[in-house]
Amino acid sequence: MNLENNLLMIPGPVPVAPRILRSMSRPIIGHRGKEFGDMYSECQTTLKELFGTKNDVYIITGSGSCAMETAVSNVIGEKDTLITIENGKFGERFREIGERYGQVKAVKFDWSKGESIELERVESALAEGAKAITLVHNDTSVGIKNPAKEIGDLAKKYGAIFIMDGVTTIGGDEVLIDKWGVDIAVVGSQKCIGAPPGLSAISVSKKTWESIVDKPPYYMDLKAYKKSANKDTAQTPYTPAVSLFFAFQEALRIVKEEGLEARIKRHAKFAEALRAAACAMNIELFPQLNKYSKYSNTVTAMKIPTGIDDKKLRNGIKEIGIQVSGGQGTLEGKIFRIGSMGNISKLDILSTIQAVEIVLHRNDVVKKMGPGVEAASNILK
Repeated sequence: MNLENNLLMIPGPVPVAPRILRSMSRPIIGHRGKEFGDMYSECQTTLKELFGTKNDVYIITGSGSCAMETAVSNVIGEKDTLITIENGKFGERFREIGERYGQVKAVKFDWSKGESIELERVESALAEGAKAITLVHNDTSVGIKNPAKEIGDLAKKYGAIFIMDGVTTIGGDEVLIDKWGVDIAVVGSQKCIGAPPGLSAISVSKKTWESIVDKPPYYMDLKAYKKSANKDTAQTPYTPAVSLFFAFQEALRIVKEEGLEARIKRHAKFAEALRAAACAMNIELFPQLNKYSKYSNTVTAMKIPTGIDDKKLRNGIKEIGIQVSGGQGTLEGKIFRIGSMGNISKLDILSTIQAVEIVLHRNDVVKKMGPGVEAASNILK
């Protein structure tokens, strides 16, 4: 495969715009000087807009999972209880992280069936007491957007710290950290923001600062990030990945140039087009929605159609030059997923749909070429 012509349509990492890639070729600068400090401060300011918050925001050299662990490990000690809401792979990851630091009470939904969160069960768990609760706002493993505002209301009612994974919504969907009562939120660089993998950001509320554990992890110590960021020249406490910061700054500038509202609308339109195409091709969408949940605006999860298997479908699409994702864990071989986040275009969406159609047509799964692209085009026009 010619990787330069390979279109990534997976739930991250996403294609990186040439100007972002070029920014990484800048000469390395000292990370304790004014130039780096100005860049860090600029990124913080833009991130606060994307998060919808006035809370403190810090950038970590580490992926989204690093930020997830930072969130949990700074507020959960061995005697503290953490409630994790699980209706996807990344909700499960929060539980696995939490089990390393404290006591976990998991509220599980069958994500092998794409089940939605039931707020009544979450409230019952909170009523029994917990220091914090986690939610994955948009779990890409199942293509479902979960009810952040409603969980925030419950967390406030029972006095729990609300930790939210916004890795695949911040920068591409509506996120209102302050209005929703989110105490800690995290994002990764390689998703909706459209930068290369390797950085993450975390927002921290006043309530969280009052609840920090006595012995947080060394590298992920939020107090260390706060102390360094508040110096005359903003810094990270430990050596950052400077070239990735160059890329992150450029990616955030692209977000501002497009405008957050326009970017959110574009992501929603692309996801709507993918769902319309799936319907036209008689491909069943995977997650089971209830009144609290919605289809994801950044990834579309679909069942593998009868008449073709996962390997033949995704390899066929890959041979055309487009990469889509399969299912994770118990969903392996049962669903496939198309990402629609970052700096992608209408052409990328339509090309991906056409590639799916071509492979299905070759395997006699669809009898007529074109209904998917036609349906999507009607949405995108």
